Amino acid sequence: MSLKFNLSKTEKEFDKLKRRKSGKVSVKDLSGFIKSYLNEAGSDLVYHEPVDFEYEPIGFLPRVENSKVRKWALEIHSLWKSLSRKVDDRVIENPDLHTILPLKYPMVIPGSRFREVYYWDSYWVIRGLLASKMYESAKSVVYNLISLVDEYGFVLNGARAYYSNRSQPPLLSSMVFEIYKRTNDLSFVKKSLPALLKEHKFWNSGVHEVKIQDSEGCIHSLSRYYAMWNKPRPESFTIDKESALKLLSDSDKQLFYRELASTAESGWDFSTRWMRNQSDLTTLATTSILPVDLNTYILKMELDIATLAKTIGDSLTAEHFSEASEARRTAINSIFWNSEKGQWFDYWLSNNFEEVHKWEAQGQNQISFASNFIPVWIELFNSDDSKMEKVIKSFQSSGLLCAAGIATSLSHSSEQWDFPNGWAPLQHMIVEGLARSGLKEARCMAKDIAVRWIRTNYETYKETGTMHEKYDVEACGKFGGGGEYVPQTGFGWSNGVVLAFLEEFGWPQDLEIGC
Repeated sequence: MSLKFNLSKTEKEFDKLKRRKSGKVSVKDLSGFIKSYLNEAGSDLVYHEPVDFEYEPIGFLPRVENSKVRKWALEIHSLWKSLSRKVDDRVIENPDLHTILPLKYPMVIPGSRFREVYYWDSYWVIRGLLASKMYESAKSVVYNLISLVDEYGFVLNGARAYYSNRSQPPLLSSMVFEIYKRTNDLSFVKKSLPALLKEHKFWNSGVHEVKIQDSEGCIHSLSRYYAMWNKPRPESFTIDKESALKLLSDSDKQLFYRELASTAESGWDFSTRWMRNQSDLTTLATTSILPVDLNTYILKMELDIATLAKTIGDSLTAEHFSEASEARRTAINSIFWNSEKGQWFDYWLSNNFEEVHKWEAQGQNQISFASNFIPVWIELFNSDDSKMEKVIKSFQSSGLLCAAGIATSLSHSSEQWDFPNGWAPLQHMIVEGLARSGLKEARCMAKDIAVRWIRTNYETYKETGTMHEKYDVEACGKFGGGGEYVPQTGFGWSNGVVLAFLEEFGWPQDLEIGC
């Protein structure tokens, strides 16, 4: 909610409100204050008509032959109109009255409570926009994110002032790369490359960089999530304060608040993946973990930058990032890969104070999470047939593959990034990686998972009339739950992944769509 008057005046008027003995303000007085001094939530963004939207684009999903599926896909396609926004002129004129950042270009929001742009959501939004032939809209999303890098040195978690303390999984280079593949727009690449270089530096310096020596004595540089924050998250202030009540000292609370914000930076907020004690949120230890998925994203960033730099004739940058990607590939294999288990495991640091950590076998977290299989998204790994044979066998026996898709974990916690929830981004990366493999078994598995995911999205849409943020993968046709907010609809990345899957695999006329 934005301010109607400057902060000083608003604070003074709030301080004048009558307090009870407990120090609390009555609901009536608070409601009156909000009405007088705050604008409605979401009023700082206005509806935008996308310039490149067509109700049925030429060449839209040519492999979808089933009329029911095509009708549904066009309905999803039409959601881009309802999710398109631009920043209201009032924000640009008086930015201090708003938490929304004054982004210059139109945007696509996730939906429901998520009224602003979010970083990693945007990659799958863009994949959907590209399937919908909305290339200019896709570029606008990227240009907004680039403006954040120009201003802050990294892409913020979301386009709000209170997100300036953390980022999210770094997929900006992947967005640029996918758009370039469709458009061959070299000027777009030239505009984007400086921001990609700046973002790479952010993730590979300061608190995000960790040095670790492997079992053979080689020292590697890897990355971790680490928010620059030690207070309750402004967007979840009350929840965080309540979560910290059991901690006695201020220093312990500050450390916990940093872990909360760092976990939010991971995108997996929250999951037992980050907890020392799986039933106690205050044992979050995200800053003490080297995440396999984060380092996979940064490896892809390095590969993308090398390719994009080469396309515009920047051979020095291309060579530098080719070498960087090779070093990270080696590090990922040395630190995360477990040949016996056929998975890449997160690595837990024994403490946060060593200049160079020493790898120990017990540091690998050998619990099955969907993130353990994210490296298959990268060609360097999915093209290795001998490794992929182990990965496929491990994935099949992991328990993660369920009736309606891939479960995030096997832990029956109340956290939303745990069982039984399945999330569109994880389905997409694993499926796309398997589909690119040279192994027929991997490609068949990819199509099978995509079909399961499409069916549960379709069935839930027909039942509820909306696309959902997450799904319950135990049974077809159920949306997900858990976490610190009610289930959300809209929904940007779910729309994008369904369209991307239909573009990749199609849907035959004679294949039933229902559960």
